[in-house]
Amino acid sequence: MLSTIKHYCIILMTVFAVSTASAQLETSKWKALISVGINSPSQEGLVTPFEANTINFPTINLGLQRMFTPQLGAKLDFGYNRFANADDTPEFKTNYTRINLQFVYDGTRFFSFLPIDTGVVFHIGPGYSMIKPLGDYGDNKTSFLNGMAGLEFHYGLSRSVSAFIDASYIYGFGKDFDPITEGFGSFNGNLLTVTVGVAVSLSGCYTCN
Repeated sequence: MLSTIKHYCIILMTVFAVSTASAQLETSKWKALISVGINSPSQEGLVTPFEANTINFPTINLGLQRMFTPQLGAKLDFGYNRFANADDTPEFKTNYTRINLQFVYDGTRFFSFLPIDTGVVFHIGPGYSMIKPLGDYGDNKTSFLNGMAGLEFHYGLSRSVSAFIDASYIYGFGKDFDPITEGFGSFNGNLLTVTVGVAVSLSGCYTCN
């Protein structure tokens, strides 16, 4: 009798483990991501004598992610950033908006030493940046292609929600300002962002047709 009970317990535990693993996979097919944080523009992207603060707020990122396998996927994301002048430099404020289509790789399996509810996600891909100076330099708008790469650390709060921190670098393929006055209050450089946010699963099942 005791052996029969043990047998059923083992079966139930196995079914529960498989069901839990399946549920965790299914909730990761589609995800919505939102995060808020700070940005740091490269000073090389500004013309002299303009200088930006080293750390600026806000950065706001919105994304929609689709995983095609447990490790591989893609996401379309939108980012809004604002930065302003440093002390004792000409006054300006600039909006930096971007849209990127990125390749996503879940590398969690290579970080087995991390806590069980922790995930590590890499992302990289091309995009388009739009620069809009505010105030007196509003006519100096510009836009250019970019390349973006980043790393996310996720911590599962439930099966469908995780909190994460993201560090990303956006390389700008902007042209030099000619004449230089077109660069007043504008920007054609690179941007570092650090944000915290949440990822929410929208659907399940990687392999459903």
